[in-house]
Amino acid sequence: MGIIRTDQWLEKDFDRPIKICERLLPYFKGQKANEIYNQLQNFGMYRPSWKSRNNVSEMKEYNAWDRVEELFNIYIKKWSGPNIPIFLFPLNERGGLFIRRDERRKAGVSFPDKMFLFLSSYEDLKEVEALFVHEYHHVCRLRALNKDFKEYTLLDSLIIEGLAEYAVYKHCGKEYLANWCRMYTDREISYFWDRYIKKQLDISKNQKLHDELLYGGGRFPLLLGYAAGYNIIRKFYEKQNYSTKLSFTQPASKYLKENVDFSR
Repeated sequence: MGIIRTDQWLEKDFDRPIKICERLLPYFKGQKANEIYNQLQNFGMYRPSWKSRNNVSEMKEYNAWDRVEELFNIYIKKWSGPNIPIFLFPLNERGGLFIRRDERRKAGVSFPDKMFLFLSSYEDLKEVEALFVHEYHHVCRLRALNKDFKEYTLLDSLIIEGLAEYAVYKHCGKEYLANWCRMYTDREISYFWDRYIKKQLDISKNQKLHDELLYGGGRFPLLLGYAAGYNIIRKFYEKQNYSTKLSFTQPASKYLKENVDFSR
């Protein structure tokens, strides 16, 4: 599959995103176009505006579709990853409900069988690789675990996010880590873990509290689950050898059991 040429879709129907989402119906069985659009908006897909139209122009200028395809060809071989469709759209820079990274210049959402990247303007093209690595790691792990959506717990989500960003650290360098990796000190993470997360690790992904803890905000620290997940993985690999391929398959519980700081 690889890169789907959504630049052609945008050229024709930029002002009609629902029309664009009609082309996604084969990839979201049982959903309507407006439901798909609402879901993708939550993760950062554009709303028609002069700003997002400029983003499309800049994406074309730096050949975003070709560049991401090059990345895909590299990582599908390096990781023996699945051959999935990848969709690029401009970013809604006001943000969505569940934008995964704290930066507002790029975002993404992944499924076991497809991936979406929402891009904006930027100077360093390595940033696109960092986003790609994070999201494609999700795809590889979700595919390897092969669990039903309802089976995923908060612990699963913490580890999924932590592993994906640790892959960014290993393949792109620490300067490309998301800000939430350094948002809190170890002492703060330990305190938040004991106060908010430790007793909630088994709650399922379809429970409201799951997303409240993962994304934070409101009564919880911002991006709490992301920060905690990355710190669990970082501590784990201070003592263990890293293998990207093993990071797709190892159960989430293994990362916790061998991490003294977060299992007390």
